[in-house]
Amino acid sequence: MAVDHRDVLIAPVVSEKSYALLEENVYTFTVAPDASKPEIKKAVETLFEVEVLKVNTLNRKGKRKRNRRNGTFGKRPDAKRAMVTLVDGYEIDLFEV
Repeated sequence: MAVDHRDVLIAPVVSEKSYALLEENVYTFTVAPDASKPEIKKAVETLFEVEVLKVNTLNRKGKRKRNRRNGTFGKRPDAKRAMVTLVDGYEIDLFEV
């Protein structure tokens, strides 16, 4: 099955914690829920032309939120994140102009 690498990586995560990890050469991405670690590694290496040391993944459950108008509950979507560690000497410019 041919997988388009742009379908695996959805977006970089923009948060204080992900910015702090950039100093350690760790980049955080939101990825497709069915993406595996080897698929994520291949996608990052292909799209950004870097060498990946390791990939850690985590599944985040969506929060349950209350609707103020009628008191019903809704749910934010679940998300899968990947924390990609690059080999020393490589970097990804996420915010290029």
